[in-house]
Parts: sequence; structure tokens; C-alpha cells
Amino acid sequence: MLAPLQNLFARDDSAAGGQTKVTLAQALKRGWLELWYQPKVSLQSGKLIGAEGLVRVRHPDLGVLGPGAFLPGAGEAEMLAMTERVIVAALRDWRECAAAGAPSLKLAVNVPASAFGKLPITQMIRDERPKSADWPGLILEVTEDQVVNDLKMAQEVANELRAQNCGLAIDDFGAGYSSLGRLKELPFTELKIDRAYVADCNTDKVKSGMLESIVELAHRFGLKSVAEGIETPYESHKLQGIGCVVGQGYLFAKPMAREDFLVKVERHTGQQRAPQRGSWFGAAKLNAL
Repeated sequence: MLAPLQNLFARDDSAAGGQTKVTLAQALKRGWLELWYQPKVSLQSGKLIGAEGLVRVRHPDLGVLGPGAFLPGAGEAEMLAMTERVIVAALRDWRECAAAGAPSLKLAVNVPASAFGKLPITQMIRDERPKSADWPGLILEVTEDQVVNDLKMAQEVANELRAQNCGLAIDDFGAGYSSLGRLKELPFTELKIDRAYVADCNTDKVKSGMLESIVELAHRFGLKSVAEGIETPYESHKLQGIGCVVGQGYLFAKPMAREDFLVKVERHTGQQRAPQRGSWFGAAKLNAL
């Protein structure tokens, strides 16, 4: 079983066959890490409005590997180093989105709650963030159970992030230990509904009722509701009907390499940018290693 830090990055949506001997430490040292993006769309308009950054390893012999191939066994120092690189990469990738004609796209990345006490995250964002007035900010996704464990720290972090035009999202809401009644205590701007509630929500009356309650509470507390794991038009239509704002899942797009995502952005906006190759990971500072 993965440790709590590793669970945040454990979505293995890319092809990665079987167990390998690749370690996160090797990937960090050799510059194999990449940040892939899965688009997020408005369920009302169908327009591309953002994306979630997901970590992959591009091995010279094994190809692209998902988190299940390189995160098991990773230590806290390596996980924190990866978190730092992910944040810096997302901040820099937004500039590419803006150059492709989509400055309003909001990118999101997963962050373990413990990183807020062990990495200078707000300082990193302050130093690396785009200085453009139209930067929409960065969303940091944290699982609800981690935040419930230290609500005071989460409140402090949320205030610091707000000053940098950034927000926190509850990731995989419904999979943790907090109740819907505690939602008002949590310092979030977005609520991501766990995919377990989304699958077959158009035919499962229990899931449908729970989704309606979650979306209604999100609206009541001023949170943007985001459904992940949408795979069919029927699920999408159901979520749209109950007022869910944003959708993410295979119905719209699988996670894709940064350059492929930027091409998708260009097609969406009809604007071309100067091509940029390579990964930002190699240029990121390492405070944790």
C-alpha cells in the first residue's frame, strides 16, 4: 500500500506495464520526470477552462510510466522534491498556455498537505509566478482527510495562497473521512468529487442523490464543483443537470504530454505559439534533496 504522500500522485492513467525497478530518486536525478495534463471543461459550455497536472516518467528504454511504476518505496525527501518541481513546472507552463491564446486557463497540481510545513510553497509561488495581470492563479489539490488532520494549518495556508491569487481544492471528496457537514470548515475554493460517485451516476439512484447533495453544498458554500472520472455522455449530462460546474475525465481527454496539451490549446483558441521543447523539471531548484 502506498504511503499517504504517494496516494496523491497514484492516478495511473497512462500505459505502464507491470512492475519496474525505476525509482523516483533515479527519475529526479536523471531528469526523467514530466508533467502531463488532463483537460478540465465547463459542463455548461463544453469549453476548455483548465487542466490538472499529473506526474509521469519518460524512461529511455521503458517509455512513459505512470505513478504506480515509480512511486512505491519513494521517501519523503523525494516526494517533496517532486512536489516542488511540479509546482514550478505548472507555473511556467501557464506562460505557454497564455502564448497559445488561453491566458484564462487555470492549472491545478496535487500537493501533499505535509509539504506546506516542509516546503516554502508560498515563497516559491511568489518568486516563480507569472507577473502578468491576467494570470488566473494556480489550484493546489489536497485530499480532504489530510486537511482534516490539521485544519488550523490549512486555514493559514489558504490565507497565504489567497494573497498570491491561488486556491486550495478538496481532491477526491467523499473518499476521505470528513462529513458533508464539515465542508463549511474547510478553507477551499474548489471541490473535486471522487470518481467513485461519478461512475454510473445516471443510472444509480444512490449515487445520483449523493451527487446532488454534494453539488448543492458546494454551491451553498461558494465552492466550484468539479467532477472527475467522467467517461460517458450520460454521466456528463447528469452532472450538468444537477448543476456541477466543471468536468474532467476520459470522455473529454486522457492525460497527455505537455506539448500535446499545448497543441490542443492552440486548436481551441486558433492561435499558434513559438514551439518550446523539453521539460521544465530540469531547471527547477531542489530544496528538498
